Amino acid sequence: MTDNTHIPDTAEDDEISLLDLLQTIVDNLRLLILGPLVVGLAALGYSFTIPPTFTATVKFLPPQQQQSAAASMLASLGGLGGLAGAAGIKNPADQYLAFMKSNSVQDELIARFKLDERYQAKFKEDARAALTGSTRASSGKDGLITVQIDDKDPKFAADLANAHVEELQKLLARLAVTEAQQRRAFFEKQLSQVKEKFTEAEQALRATGVSSSVLKSNPTSALAAVAGLKAQVTAQEVKVGAMRGYLAETAPDFKQAMTELANLRAQLAKQEKDEPAAAAGQGDYVAKFREFKYQETLFELFARQFEMAKVDESREGAVIQVLDAAQPPERKSKPKKAQIAIIATLAAGFALLLFVFIRQAMRNASQDSESAQKLVALKTSWRKAIGRQATGR
Repeated sequence: MTDNTHIPDTAEDDEISLLDLLQTIVDNLRLLILGPLVVGLAALGYSFTIPPTFTATVKFLPPQQQQSAAASMLASLGGLGGLAGAAGIKNPADQYLAFMKSNSVQDELIARFKLDERYQAKFKEDARAALTGSTRASSGKDGLITVQIDDKDPKFAADLANAHVEELQKLLARLAVTEAQQRRAFFEKQLSQVKEKFTEAEQALRATGVSSSVLKSNPTSALAAVAGLKAQVTAQEVKVGAMRGYLAETAPDFKQAMTELANLRAQLAKQEKDEPAAAAGQGDYVAKFREFKYQETLFELFARQFEMAKVDESREGAVIQVLDAAQPPERKSKPKKAQIAIIATLAAGFALLLFVFIRQAMRNASQDSESAQKLVALKTSWRKAIGRQATGR
């Protein structure tokens, strides 16, 4: 019986509480309407005093990992073909974004545009932070990279956005980033080393008294075949050594490379076994000629791969392809006056509504003796908390 009478009392209390809240809103309706409007108009007026900010945008296509022109030679020169392209770039767009945020690029931009003076930065780190704050760079699913620069001067914003691409291209020119550049750098180094050994082998062969005309016309095909096969074995050994760095020994590609190496070694052993013995007095010439042909074959292999890598690199020469160069924006991007006014109006309305409810609650509490005592005790505790002595009532 008691429970049945308690339920309607609770519902009645809730209804009265809601009515009290509604009454409070109606009593302060003018404040709740005019207050936010005044704040919104003030915020709108203040937004006119904020200097406009312009955003310049540049879009470009980063270097692509193209199918190289040397791919047609990889099958015939397998010992060298898979060597330099073992390591590929998985996320080139993310890498180029990191390059643009690097200290190298930012320092060049700071010096070029005197950003430390423009941003009134005492230290270079502060200038970098200011530059980072005014720069937004992102990559899309379409593969394009977008760079946006905010500045109060539209022309300066466009120049700075385009300069990001220019400085990135200069940085890439100093780094071997693309697959073709990696192969070109590798074969250039190998070619330099083999060239020295090739020159030494040629000089040693000439020292035996063989003239250059005989060197071109007289060598036997058997010695040339053995030297060429030996060069292929060396190239395959280099390839296997490189594959150990990124493949397990159980990988199919590694097993295939080991099988090819074993076959080449078997062929070399058979050729050396079947090679006719040199006549008396010719052993020194045969050994030096074999070394000469070996170095000559290696030199030709590396030279061809080096030339193909240069061709591929020239295809990627326009490393960065600008789709849309930054132009001085005609319209400002900030401040957004309407958005500022709306946000200020809503924030003021919420704050005033909260203030009205709290004020009404305090009035109601002061009319009740028990609540009034609690308020006094709360004030006393607050004064103690902030270090003030409680005063007499």
